[in-house]
Amino acid sequence: MTALIDRRTLLRGSAALGGTAAVASWFPAWAQPVSAGIVRPLPTVSGQDIRLRIAHQMMTIDGRPSHAIGINGTVPAPLIRLREGQNVRLHVENALDEDSSIHWHGLILPFHMDGVPGISFPGIKPRSTFIYEFPVRQAGTYWYHSHSGLQEQLGHYGPIVIDPAGEDPIRSNREHVVVLSDHSQMHPHTIFKKLKQQGGYFNYQKQTLAGLLRGEGQSAKERFEWGRMRMDPTDVSDVTGSTYSYLVNGHGPRDNWTGLFTPGERVRLRVINASAMTTFNVRIPGLKLTIVQADGMNVRPVTVDEFQIAVAETYDVIVEPTDDRAYTLVGESVDRSGMARATFAPRQGMAAAVPPLRGRPLATMKDMGMGDMGGAPAGDGSMQGMDHSAMGAGPASAASAAAADPNCPPEHAAMGHCTPAAAPAAEGTVDHAAMGHDMSGAGGMNHSMRDFSNAPGVKKTPTVQTISPMPMDRTGEPGQGLADVGHKVLVYRDLMAVERNPDVRAPDRAMQIHLTGNMERYMWAFDGEKLNEVKEPIPFLKDERVRVTLVNDTMMGHPIHLHGHFFELVTGHGEYAPRKHTVQVQPGGTVTFDVTTDAVGDWAFHCHMLYHMHAGMMQVVTVRPRGRDAA
Repeated sequence: MTALIDRRTLLRGSAALGGTAAVASWFPAWAQPVSAGIVRPLPTVSGQDIRLRIAHQMMTIDGRPSHAIGINGTVPAPLIRLREGQNVRLHVENALDEDSSIHWHGLILPFHMDGVPGISFPGIKPRSTFIYEFPVRQAGTYWYHSHSGLQEQLGHYGPIVIDPAGEDPIRSNREHVVVLSDHSQMHPHTIFKKLKQQGGYFNYQKQTLAGLLRGEGQSAKERFEWGRMRMDPTDVSDVTGSTYSYLVNGHGPRDNWTGLFTPGERVRLRVINASAMTTFNVRIPGLKLTIVQADGMNVRPVTVDEFQIAVAETYDVIVEPTDDRAYTLVGESVDRSGMARATFAPRQGMAAAVPPLRGRPLATMKDMGMGDMGGAPAGDGSMQGMDHSAMGAGPASAASAAAADPNCPPEHAAMGHCTPAAAPAAEGTVDHAAMGHDMSGAGGMNHSMRDFSNAPGVKKTPTVQTISPMPMDRTGEPGQGLADVGHKVLVYRDLMAVERNPDVRAPDRAMQIHLTGNMERYMWAFDGEKLNEVKEPIPFLKDERVRVTLVNDTMMGHPIHLHGHFFELVTGHGEYAPRKHTVQVQPGGTVTFDVTTDAVGDWAFHCHMLYHMHAGMMQVVTVRPRGRDAA
């Protein structure tokens, strides 16, 4: 019953009751009265020798006890504080009755210290200790987490801060580490089982007849058109606020985790998305957010009102509160089924207004890989007015379109890499009948969403439900539901590196990887093959320069992470392209990056949505030595 309550009705009812004391105990956490605020810094470990113990524990979220897996008795795990240039030895004891592991997300280290069982090491056996040892070669904000089973969902994650060897170019008077995550009372294997049984099991925000009568969501015609394709425009998140509590530093919205400041200070927020499945939209009403670092790499400051942070990304943000008052940090889930909430204030016990959840977004034809909406309003699921002029465009038209882009460097324009990166072949215009998707009611459109000629490298397996007919580069767009919020939202093309990239060579070769899935059977893969179906790893040579284009053939965003490397996003900034270790590929979109494969060894390459990875959306990248080095 609780999850079926309309949230707008809930908020109106709460206001009518006249204050927090009247709010019923069964209301969701974000609508509950809050505590005076928890001002509790994350426990910190540092030095040359660090000891970590992985074990079962209980944690309390918004007053409710819950089972967890933590490290050193805390969730999140302790903040590991290191310094660039030092060596570190981490003694990790596994007190569980099952294998465990720690992956040092974003750190550049020898592959056998990367911490992925079955790829880079055998894992940490129950009741045993493994010693990780490596030099610290970088500075910035990172994190660590289990790469064993679904332990990460239970709380096995923590932050890493590495201070630069010299003076930090990012000046601040104070800093707070903000770890965003999601937690459920439901066991993660139960969550996964329910997703396998019904992909939309946790979606309580589907369109209804009552909504249609109120004029909300899609029109009747649009709903009919989407229904004929057996696709749901409200399918934005697999796991939602119906089972998740959204946390800040391990605390729920009612706990009101509070970070202190003095008015006039420059405060640095190190924001880490350590969730299993949740993309967050982050804002602090009343404060501008200046992005100064992305994935641990310094970027030229860009000021925004809001940013979307995908699973496993990190952003460092400067805020400058001048008033003697409290501010609310809002981490709204991308489907707007719930929020993480914290307070920044001059004194403990203060709280600011918590904005209500905004209306949930609806997927559009662009999210289905049908290209630009041709002027349709943001959030509109309409199939009308689409610009199909680029449908079937070949490489020449892609290159000419790229050349017309003022943000596209000439060498990239010649290769057609600043526009839709996977323009389909002209023969990709076949009938939807092959998939049961007759779309003749949609302006006569008959472009197949399962035409493998648009993706010749993709295997014809049950994992491939759709092939995007016209995927497009969406790095210049905010995430789903943020196009019409009325303020500045960060986009990837805003990011520019502070320093010239260490390798600015042109790519030696290019490759394309499709992100594929089948929501009805909850199967996920790269190029139609799940990890257990892949016969060979993706091969690279040491110091090869490769241009990789990721094509999202699904209606869900995927945060793609390459272990052991940073890559440069191809977003028109040339030698100052932003360097990242994780990138969100929006639904129906493409992302192109250049990577120098300079780390010999076997590396994991996967979607960082935990249940997507668990279902098969993962492969192994092997970097082999060249010539005499291979001997």
